[in-house]
Amino acid sequence: MHGIPEEFYSGWLSRWREGEGVSLHEGAMPPERWMQQIWRHQRLRRGELRCADGRRVRVLHPGFWNREPGPDFRGAVLQFGENEVVTGDVEIDLQPAGWFGHGHAVNPAYSRVVLQVVWETGGRAVERAVLPMAPFLDCPLEEMGPWLEDEAVSRVPPTTPGRCCGPLRRQPTERVVALLEQAARARLDRKVAELGSRGRSLGWSVVLWEAVFGALGYKHNVWPMRRMAEVVSQAPEGDEVMVWEARLLGLAGLLPAELPRGPAGGFVRSLWDHWWRERSAWLGSELPVSVWRLGGFRPANHPTRRLALAARWLALPDWIQRVEQFFLAEQNSRGRLARWVALLTPERQEARTGTDAFWSEHWTLRSRWQGGPLPWIGPARATDLAINAVLPWLLARAAAGDLPGDHGSMQAQLVRRWMEWPSGQDNADLRFARRRLWGGAAPGVRWTAARQQGLLQVRRDFCLAAGSLCAGCRFPRMIDILDGAGMASGGPRP
Repeated sequence: MHGIPEEFYSGWLSRWREGEGVSLHEGAMPPERWMQQIWRHQRLRRGELRCADGRRVRVLHPGFWNREPGPDFRGAVLQFGENEVVTGDVEIDLQPAGWFGHGHAVNPAYSRVVLQVVWETGGRAVERAVLPMAPFLDCPLEEMGPWLEDEAVSRVPPTTPGRCCGPLRRQPTERVVALLEQAARARLDRKVAELGSRGRSLGWSVVLWEAVFGALGYKHNVWPMRRMAEVVSQAPEGDEVMVWEARLLGLAGLLPAELPRGPAGGFVRSLWDHWWRERSAWLGSELPVSVWRLGGFRPANHPTRRLALAARWLALPDWIQRVEQFFLAEQNSRGRLARWVALLTPERQEARTGTDAFWSEHWTLRSRWQGGPLPWIGPARATDLAINAVLPWLLARAAAGDLPGDHGSMQAQLVRRWMEWPSGQDNADLRFARRRLWGGAAPGVRWTAARQQGLLQVRRDFCLAAGSLCAGCRFPRMIDILDGAGMASGGPRP
């Protein structure tokens, strides 16, 4: 028998972490590594943020997580009250006294800090810009705990084979697949819990747009793309594509200050004409262009093109309903990915005029004419949207009783579709994990998107936390258990 017990993976992790995790009680403070992840992912009610002195704080970009000495986040973009937008660093401390206790006040490396984020102020008056985090969480800290423990890993080993490499290669393929799928399910459950807590707090449509925009972004542009999703909850419904396109590109700071030469110049001028009409209504909300990564990736991943695609979805008043219907309706799994790509692809106008004609022949606002037609979205990005955004969002709604029909059968159907989805694009993280676990390719494993997700979860749960020498890693012991030792005597024990 090559199978493994149900919930073996999650059961093993929970036993391992017993006594090692953070124990929370009423009034307890979380560790700083948790606070870093709360700030990094903005798990806050962002529209309500206020400093200890009462000033409103708008976070246009939380900054880039710094794992080297110095402030915890560099290059944040913030607005205090009605003042000008400022760019600077953010330091995370449990209490305001950490600013002096840790020597930041006299350390030149902290001279660009514009905000200290603390858990709570303790009622003390402070002269600096200090933001207490505790009052503004988007869900209770206890509910956020498992997600935070998953996100707070920071030690990254080199890409050398791990201690589990030999034992894992000796396992039957069916057993390895079962383990990967259980790890995938653990990853899905955590994503569903995160979306569920935010959905109950902010509203389901807002959370979907956050997830969709984040999935559209290249890895370095995830945060600015999520910031653009906030526009969805503030802008009027029913606007046409050109209005949405101008609004998103204007707010993103991505409309060129100088008109490009040739046909692109006329198109950009049209976008500016629309943006000028409503720019004053969004005063203070524009992002500086410096928050975007604008190079080092394929033209199809450029943020201007991604925002242009999102504008077409936003212009459809029933886009969310179309997406729901696609995943909730019974359909043959054969060709599902192709049908999903087709649903995400804007309908082409017969007359090659206007904004659709421009984007069918240009990758970006500054690129040369390509002769078209150029694709809007490919299978890899469509898979990312399904696996990391839409299906987890629908599962969160089903768990909350927000979908019609029998919630149990609905959840089972959605999980099945998530588990059956074809594999996504290979990437550096997946190659890292295969190198670490198998020393290269995984023999006999037929990859699906879920199994790729499981591999990423094993990497996060074990490899990243163990260091380059696999010190203290429990994964090899888990593999030993897979051989049957200890299965019959009360289940797996670390």
